[in-house]
Amino acid sequence: MKTEWKGREAINNIKPYSPGKAINEVKKELGLDKVYKMASNENPLGPSPLALEAIRNNMEDIHIYPDGSSLFLKEALAKKNDIGIDQIIVGNGSDEIIKLLGESFLEDGDTIIMGDPSFSEYDYIGNLMGAKVKKVPLVDFAFDLELVLDNLDESVKIIALCNPNNPTGTVIEKEALIDFIERVPQNIIVVLDEAYKEYAGQDLYSGLNFIKEGKNNILVLNTFSKIYGLAALRVGYGMGSESLISWILRAKEPFNVNVLAQVGARAALSDIEHVKKSLELNEAGKEYLYKEFANRGYISSPSGANFIWVDIKQDSKKIFDALLKKGIVIRPGYVFGAATHIRVTIDKPEVNRYFIEMLDDVIMNDK
Repeated sequence: MKTEWKGREAINNIKPYSPGKAINEVKKELGLDKVYKMASNENPLGPSPLALEAIRNNMEDIHIYPDGSSLFLKEALAKKNDIGIDQIIVGNGSDEIIKLLGESFLEDGDTIIMGDPSFSEYDYIGNLMGAKVKKVPLVDFAFDLELVLDNLDESVKIIALCNPNNPTGTVIEKEALIDFIERVPQNIIVVLDEAYKEYAGQDLYSGLNFIKEGKNNILVLNTFSKIYGLAALRVGYGMGSESLISWILRAKEPFNVNVLAQVGARAALSDIEHVKKSLELNEAGKEYLYKEFANRGYISSPSGANFIWVDIKQDSKKIFDALLKKGIVIRPGYVFGAATHIRVTIDKPEVNRYFIEMLDDVIMNDK
């Protein structure tokens, strides 16, 4: 007789993360030769050339365990951000740091607050640790920080703010964020997830400012997966007070970031030209898509990221399925509770144009 396994009760509440469909999966499934992935917010220019060079130069060292502390990468990050090396943690993607945060601080009876919709990893860590996940609805697809404050109680341990927010792309205004941080009790950790901060530019007031002011309850997250184009290497980092980082480090496993990720990320930090080209491409593509959406009467949320959240006034699941057959992978809004919205990654000009042509085609045929 086979044993019917039953895991921890908290695991029952976890919905497995559903990433955007992989290109090879779509090609095989639909028999397509060409597929454009506009679902996962990757850099269409690819990885930093300096990162590729560093990776090639270190290929012969993969038989040696990596530096467990990511020392050289942390030194480069400390210099770039003008903070101490002990104020930084490097992870196997910022996802790992989010999980480590939950493992370090969340217990039964605690609450984590997040936006709705927002990045599902925060929902995941709350459920994983048996904590309560309180989702505060966005207002006009942006954080209403007063509403977040209204939901505070003694059980709240973590507040997670994605800035810019994923999937909506909206950026929290500077004065509103400063006022919010001043009013949050110091025994609550505020996560400012800035995965897309380079794309937001001066519109974003970084949480790094609060850390430099000596705030002890701020954790700022960033990643090399977006503008630096290193998504497959899985490397991200967190910044905070020495005390906060030291507690998160206690939950970290050894050798969590491989050597190629470490050297690639370190080289990418100095690749100013790649970042510049990526930003220019993104801004041009954003303006093009804004214009095309507006011409069709679709309402786009202002984006500080490399994607656009847009209401196409159609069933997003149907549009997703139809575009997939055309070789375009997008992120349908229904998975975020927004039935007629889609999230589309800004790509190269020819891909953006093809997407608009195919969107017109599938919507026309759906009528």
